[in-house]
Amino acid sequence: MATSLFKLFTTFFRIGLFTFGGGYAMIPLIEHDVVEKNGWLRKDEFLDLLAVAQSAPGVFAVNMAVFVGYKLRGKRGALAASFGCVLPSVVIILLIALFFRRFRHIEVVNNIFMGIRPVVVALIAVPVFNVAKSARLGWSTVWIPVVAAFLIVALGVSPIYVIIVAGVAGYVWGRMGRDKA
Repeated sequence: MATSLFKLFTTFFRIGLFTFGGGYAMIPLIEHDVVEKNGWLRKDEFLDLLAVAQSAPGVFAVNMAVFVGYKLRGKRGALAASFGCVLPSVVIILLIALFFRRFRHIEVVNNIFMGIRPVVVALIAVPVFNVAKSARLGWSTVWIPVVAAFLIVALGVSPIYVIIVAGVAGYVWGRMGRDKA
């Protein structure tokens, strides 16, 4: 039975509504709904989709919504899922823009935002560790993301170059491994 467009819309609307901290903070919610709850994707498909969504231009969460929606229902599914993902943010930002100017100098409001920041960091860190575990990242391969992060943060190398080099190196490594088998 095909997934309804309404189900795609409401699933990604809820994800967009209850996630703070951007697209990476949405990973656990998207994974839960798409893999575990609804069974729309297998875990390995989700990881592949995650890699593609991170590599594609645009907003990460919207990319995920588009790819999941397209896989399930084609262009209409992509539109329903992406609209569901984006709509809560648009509405919330409009409401904040209308009212925040009046309240930004209130100490309680500033304290609330200061309390949210560490939680957002945790929401981003958890998917990083889960993806590392799912990708079978062990002690023999943990140096790869560490070196990639160092190149990007400390040396200012463009992430695009890091991704291209990693992809080529992975391809060469895979070809070398298959030749030995």
